[in-house]
Amino acid sequence: MSVFFVGAGPGDPELITVKALRIIQQSPVILYAGSLVPEEILADAREDALVIDTASLNLEEIIDLIQQAHAKGQDVARVHSGDPSIYGATGEQMRRLDQLEIPYQTVPGVTATSASAAWLNKELTLSGITQTVIMTRYAGKTPMPERENLKSLAQHGATLAIHLGVTRIHKIVEDLIPFYGEDCPVAVCYRTSWPDADKITATLGTIVDKVREKKFTRTSLILVGHVLDPENFDDSFLYSEDQAHVYRPKVKPSVPRKVKRPEVE
Repeated sequence: MSVFFVGAGPGDPELITVKALRIIQQSPVILYAGSLVPEEILADAREDALVIDTASLNLEEIIDLIQQAHAKGQDVARVHSGDPSIYGATGEQMRRLDQLEIPYQTVPGVTATSASAAWLNKELTLSGITQTVIMTRYAGKTPMPERENLKSLAQHGATLAIHLGVTRIHKIVEDLIPFYGEDCPVAVCYRTSWPDADKITATLGTIVDKVREKKFTRTSLILVGHVLDPENFDDSFLYSEDQAHVYRPKVKPSVPRKVKRPEVE
């Protein structure tokens, strides 16, 4: 028996991994975070599976359900939104399972950051602009370590992916303008990949009013950085004809390398 912490992705059922889908299909017990994971993700669950929305449960109640399944020798799919390792609140669950000597594994998922960048058709790392992405959040119920306050992180000039902060967008803008400038592009992505998804693109100088017009109050990711609308950027070295590497030597073969495919009977 094992517990699988499954990353369900940002919401779109097609953005779940093949492995995560297989575990959901096979598990006799499924505990899912219903406030963030759409029921469509569970459409292929076994007909006899016990499926429980844990949105109204506390940590001890969730662990108790896992213990009950463990006692019966049943696998548990613990389904979280996005990737379980990013704001998944899985660490405290794993700590309890370690204490109870219940085995578990993690199945990664598509993050809101990746899905939002794809939705915007943007690359978050561009040569000559930035090669760093910082995923962070704004202090709310969960405090931030002082060394990770937004002003400290902003000094790097990296692309920022700010979770759980849309209700404090005015504070975020105040913190960032001294480092990024009022003309720095911003995107706020609401419920990325869900049927009711919405987004705003603006600048730090104009984003506050636009967010308030849309009345975004939760489930929004804020992306900040000049990569979102660069005036210019360098080509990467990856495909440069002047940069040879092990797969593209200076002396090229006369015939391009082909991949052999297995014969089909």
